[in-house]
Amino acid sequence: MIVPVVAFWMFAILVIMAGLMTVIARNPVHSVLWLILAFLSSSGLFVLVGAEFVAMLLIIVYVGAVAVLFLFVVMMLDVDFAALKAEMSKYLPIALLIGVVILMQLGIAFGVWQASDLAPDNIAAATPAAGISNTEAIGLLVYERYFLLFQLAGLILLVAMIGAIVLTLRHRGDVKRQNVVAQMMRDPKKSMSMQDVKPGQGL
Repeated sequence: MIVPVVAFWMFAILVIMAGLMTVIARNPVHSVLWLILAFLSSSGLFVLVGAEFVAMLLIIVYVGAVAVLFLFVVMMLDVDFAALKAEMSKYLPIALLIGVVILMQLGIAFGVWQASDLAPDNIAAATPAAGISNTEAIGLLVYERYFLLFQLAGLILLVAMIGAIVLTLRHRGDVKRQNVVAQMMRDPKKSMSMQDVKPGQGL
């Protein structure tokens, strides 16, 4: 019983510390590394509560893809972070005001927090049956009971992705682009010309 409690407090402290260091770190690369530590610690908390599937998703998707992508982008782009921070300092009072409002809302929410009478029944319904792992229970729930809703959610995400691409796709007139069809259909006789250059003269 002592080991899970110690592990919980260790992972919880690491999540809070890594999240704080992600925000206040001066070096963007260090911020991404702290973010990766926060993801790993969060996955440890998910393992402690028995949600190993969500923990593996957090490591594979966020640490293995998103955080690594952030790290490569930050390291490859030559961004003047000093000028960027100078611009951000202008909005510091507004950011502090928004932060205070959010903290007040969280305080109000936790102050009136009450457990629902249906909470025990919902917990019992979400608990996997005996002999079934957490991953298998999620698969049965998603791909059997809520299969249609799962497919509709994927369709909505696909439409949102296509809409984002369409909205951000702008053809600029001052940018040279290749016209593949014109290149393939060009006549070699018209694309080349022979020039009789006299000695001592240029083209």
